Formats: sequence, C-alpha cells, structure tokens
Amino acid sequence: MGNEAYIIGAVRTPTGRKKGSLATVHAADLGAHAIRSLIERTGVMPERSMTSFSAASIRWDRWPATIAPHLLVAAGLPEHVPGTTVDRQCGSSQQAVHFAAQAVMSGTQDLIVAGGVQTMNQIPLGAAMLAGRAFGHSDPFSDSRGWRERYGAQEVSQFRAAEMIAAKWNISRRQMEEFALESNRRAIEAIARGLFTREIAPINGLEQDETPRAGTTLEKMATLEPLTAGGRITAAVSSQIADAAAALLIASEGAVRRWQTQAPRAHSPPLGRGADPSGC
Repeated sequence: MGNEAYIIGAVRTPTGRKKGSLATVHAADLGAHAIRSLIERTGVMPERSMTSFSAASIRWDRWPATIAPHLLVAAGLPEHVPGTTVDRQCGSSQQAVHFAAQAVMSGTQDLIVAGGVQTMNQIPLGAAMLAGRAFGHSDPFSDSRGWRERYGAQEVSQFRAAEMIAAKWNISRRQMEEFALESNRRAIEAIARGLFTREIAPINGLEQDETPRAGTTLEKMATLEPLTAGGRITAAVSSQIADAAAALLIASEGAVRRWQTQAPRAHSPPLGRGADPSGC
C-alpha cells in the first residue's frame, strides 16, 4: 500500500464574467489571492515548514514565461519555495492536481499547492494559437511534416471537436441546450442557497460568481446562430469569457499529522466542487 494523498484545503475566487468585476485584475494577483487565502485558512506556514511547496497554473496568460513562481511571490511566500507551471491549456489546473497527488503518493513531496488561474478578459481565447505568426508560423501545427502527414490541413479547434463529438454520439442541439439550461439553473440556485460561500475568497468587491445568466430560456437559446453553418454548437452551449483562480493544498499523511488537520482523501471533490477555474 503506497502513501495516501489528502486534500486539506481548497479555495477559489468567484468567477468574473466578460467585462466584469475581475476583468482588470492581473493574473498574478488573482492567482496569488487564491493561494494566500488557502494558506490563511489552513494555517500552514511555509516559512516554518521543512516540506516542499510548488504551484502550477495555466500558462495561457499575460507572460510568455512560467507564471507559477510569479504567483508564489505575489502571494507572499518565501523566495525559496519553488513554482512549476503546467501548460495543458484547459486541463492545466486539473493536471497540476494530478501531479501534486502523484508527488505525494510517490513520497517525493508531502505538502503541495496546486491550482490554476485564467484571465480571459485580458488574454483572448486563441491568443496562444496566433503567437507564432510574428515568427513565420501561421499556427502551431501546419508547419510540422509529421502533423500534416497524419492530419493534413484540416481545422484544429475545440469548436470543431465539439461538433465532431456531437455528430459521433448523435447529440442534438436541443439536448445540449436543455443540459446547459439545467446547469445554469442549478448554478443560480446554488448561489441563492449559499452553497459556494465557504469555498470562495471574495476579491475586488466580488463575493459570488457573476457568470450564471438569469432569465435564460430555451426559446432565447434557439435564436442564436451556430458557430458554423449547419452546426449544432452555439454560444449558449459554450464556455463563456471568464476570469478566476483556485488553489488546493495537497498533503501526505505525515504532513496531515504534523499540522493536525483532518482531511478527505484526494479523490474526494474539494468542498463539493471540482470545476476547472478556467473558462474552458
């Protein structure tokens, strides 16, 4: 039986909408707020700890360099605490949590901060795809001989992927819209009942998610044009422009004993919510 990994703390910011309350907050400050709140709530003091900290974050943001060390510095952690950035686009923060749990379970680390940050208002969707144009590359794929031999010159995007998935599994536009509407309804109800309150660290005057849309109906969804002619995907069933950050503290059993913290197992959803903080 190997080492167990425990989640002993989970904090997130509210999600800010397009041109909303978090649109001007710098990515480092947004991510640092989540980390700082996590440290404060758990009572862990990294400057006194002999264990190793690291942070991982989505790199789809303001810096071309690794962002994780910037988050730790902005959060006020000691300069000797290392930061590692994971770039898996929409799945970066989830991958960071996987890596953290694996590090704890392997016995190589025993106290790790893992999470993510994304500011879509400041860095547009697809910005990374276009970054190479100034250096002669139209996109990250087309100039690769191996890529062309396997996939040709067909479009590569999450929008096309969504259309292909819907077609393969025969998921209708109406079914997707009904699912989206129910998800939106549940989010609004959860906010009204205060179900997310304990996991949110308010910032910039925002205390709760402002991304759910009140008054949405199937009739309104039906009036939207699909992203591609004859397609099924519309803005109503797509992730919106959003800003947010989240941080989890993952610990070994030894670290839990040292800090005298009761913790759920790592596979348990943190505070009842396992969503990626990105807008994807």
